Amino acid sequence: MKKKVLSGMRPTGRLHLGHYFGTLRNWVKLQEECDCYYMASDWHALTTEYANTSKISENTFEMIADWITVGLDPLKSVIFKQSAIHQHSELFLMLSMITPLGWLQRCPTYKDQVREIKNKNLNNYGFLGYPVLMASDILLYRANLVPVGEDQLLHLELTREIARRFNNFYGKIFIEPEAKLSKSTRVPGTDGRKMSKSYGNSIFLGENSDAIKEKVKNMFTDPLKIKKNDLGHPDGCVVIKFYKILSEDSDKYSKFKQREKDCKVGSIGCSLCKKQLTEILTEFMKSLSGKRKKLISDKAYLEKVIMEGCQKAEDCAQKTMTEIRKALKF
Repeated sequence: MKKKVLSGMRPTGRLHLGHYFGTLRNWVKLQEECDCYYMASDWHALTTEYANTSKISENTFEMIADWITVGLDPLKSVIFKQSAIHQHSELFLMLSMITPLGWLQRCPTYKDQVREIKNKNLNNYGFLGYPVLMASDILLYRANLVPVGEDQLLHLELTREIARRFNNFYGKIFIEPEAKLSKSTRVPGTDGRKMSKSYGNSIFLGENSDAIKEKVKNMFTDPLKIKKNDLGHPDGCVVIKFYKILSEDSDKYSKFKQREKDCKVGSIGCSLCKKQLTEILTEFMKSLSGKRKKLISDKAYLEKVIMEGCQKAEDCAQKTMTEIRKALKF
């Protein structure tokens, strides 16, 4: 039997290259070999967007349009909206009852985001407890594999611990899921930190050529490499990191595998390096823009995809909840 996959994204704004290289290209490959459930995690969006929910619905449609644009096929994958499946919130409540508070307070990702995101008050139970909601998402569909980046590995381990604790109390109901890491698990933003909408360092899918040029121009490079012939130190260079990701992603960019060595020996300068990266990213975006515009303009099609996906997801979720209620003797 095919293994089952569950993953999701929060509809909190436009998707960027970090989503594509870190997650979406892996999703597209997985749908050829697994039973894949991909959800718009709108309940999760409330953890940070609770004060302004006006864009969540619109963002959901645009996000799913982006998914289909880069290759997700509604005939191969179940594409659905989290809030339409009430079993997510029901299981979240149940798992909240057995999850020790200390497990959540020790989560390093929680501490990092509270420290980094200064423009929002994240001192709420929902943000602290979102790893439990994540666990309910995964366990509800009895997913064997969860495609995640390195920063989510600890959350997945917490899911495994919650599943183990539940099984110890009530009998073996849940599978302990395994991580499925993509090749490029951490995509840098223009400032060198992880690419994130929250950090304002993203290159968005569908970005126009002028915006790409400006963002690549401002990418952090080696401050000690002033002239072309200067020996470079590419370890901290965002531009070099992008070439590495691109060369690993496609044979089309295999000629750039030597770019790091070229920088070290001083055979290429930063200006040419940035110019060529701008050209590559512009070409990549053009290949997506036409299909993306067509999808976003066809809201009826997107609504149909979501409705059919929600029906399939609910059928699966209800089977699990029936067993859970029996195990709890409810």
